[in-house]
Amino acid sequence: MTATTKATATTTATGELLRVSGLRKVYGSSGRATEAVRDLTFATRTGEAVCIVGPSGAGKTTLLRCIAGLLPPTSGEVVLEDRPVAGPPEGMAVVFQDYARSLFPWLTVAQNVELPLREKRVAKGERRGLVAESLEAVGLADVPGSYPWQLSGGMQQRVAIARAVAYEPHILLMDEPFAAVDAQTRADLEDLVRSLWTRLGITLLFVTHDIDEAIYLGQRVLVLSSRPTVILEDVAVDLPDERDQLTTRNDPRFQELRTRVYELVQRAKRGHRPASEVTPV
Repeated sequence: MTATTKATATTTATGELLRVSGLRKVYGSSGRATEAVRDLTFATRTGEAVCIVGPSGAGKTTLLRCIAGLLPPTSGEVVLEDRPVAGPPEGMAVVFQDYARSLFPWLTVAQNVELPLREKRVAKGERRGLVAESLEAVGLADVPGSYPWQLSGGMQQRVAIARAVAYEPHILLMDEPFAAVDAQTRADLEDLVRSLWTRLGITLLFVTHDIDEAIYLGQRVLVLSSRPTVILEDVAVDLPDERDQLTTRNDPRFQELRTRVYELVQRAKRGHRPASEVTPV
C-alpha cells in the first residue's frame, strides 16, 4: 500500500466495518466487583472517523482495549469485518498515548516500523517499501537510521503512527495519542492524522479528553457517561471535510458543536444518564 492507496476492507451489507453490541466490563469478583462499562452499542462505517470523549474514569481506554482484543469483555460482543473479536484481530492497528514505551529504544526508527511487518511475515522487499512509504507519509523520511531516544516526543509519536500505517490496517484505534506533546505539535499531529485518514481511506476510532480535538478530527463524537458507562449521545459533526486549524476552529458551527459536547460532558460528570435508563415514577 502506498501513501496514497485506499485501504480495502470487508464490510457488512449495511456498510459497517465495526460493531460493538451490548459491551459490558466488570473488574473484580462478586462482592468486590466494579462495573466499569455497563452497556455500549455502536457501529462505525468503512472510512468513518469517530471520536470518543467523556469524563475521566468513564471507561474510554477500557472500551478501546476491548475493541482491540486486548481485554475480554464481561459480556457483549465486538465484531470487526463480520468476525467476532476474541484477540488482537488482523486489519487493526493501535496507537497508544505512551509513545516512549511503545517504541524499542535499541531499534532504529526503520526497525521499529518494520517490526510488526516481520511478525506479519511480509516479504523483505515489500517490508522495505512499506517502511519507506510510511516514514515519508509522516514526514520522517530523513531519519530511518536514528533511534527513538534521539527524537523529540512529537517525532517519536510520528514513528508510532508510521508503524501503524505500515501495517496497512483497515481500522486505526488511537488512545489519547497526543496528550503528552505540546500544543503546536499536537495541532501538527492532528493535521497529520486527518491527512492520512483521507488519503488511506482507513476507519478511525480516536479516544481523547480534548473536546476541540474530537470535533476537529471526527465525523461523529460519541459522548460517554460517567461509570458505569453508556453512550450519552452520538453527536454528528456536520463540518466541511476540508479542515484546517484556523478556519475550522473559527467556524461558528465548530463553536456550536464544541458547546454541545462540552455541555454533555459536564452533564456526564454530574451523573446524568440517558433517558432510556431512567425509570418512570
